[in-house]
Amino acid sequence: MFRKKTVEMRTVLFVDDDEVALLSLERGLLDEPYNRLFARSGKEALEILRRQEVHVIVTDMRMPEMSGLEFIETVKEEFPHIIRMVLSGYGHEATLKKAVEEGEIFKLIPKPWKLEGTLEASIRTAVDQYNLQDQLRAVN
Repeated sequence: MFRKKTVEMRTVLFVDDDEVALLSLERGLLDEPYNRLFARSGKEALEILRRQEVHVIVTDMRMPEMSGLEFIETVKEEFPHIIRMVLSGYGHEATLKKAVEEGEIFKLIPKPWKLEGTLEASIRTAVDQYNLQDQLRAVN
């Protein structure tokens, strides 16, 4: 029999080049039960992923050096079990819609997002999805 991991045992990585947005997330999600990590670029986020276990990522799309979509694609290749979510004000982009349809992105959260309710619930749903997939991997 396998042990069910709780949300408190999971880690969510937030990636955004906008420091104000990251600070807002950090303050707004302070009472959430999961561990929170923050990165200002896709490159910094990949360094974190290579050092420690992360279960869910939430990334912005428009970032210099490496776009959110490039970051998502790299994560999918190197860390396929991580649940991938995107914050974007550009939900109409064909490439973004295609990534959601093909399962590269678990959830697209449009900007401006509401921290209480929408974003919090989406992150908890993503953690639940990770837990479900983890249980299925343990059984198989």
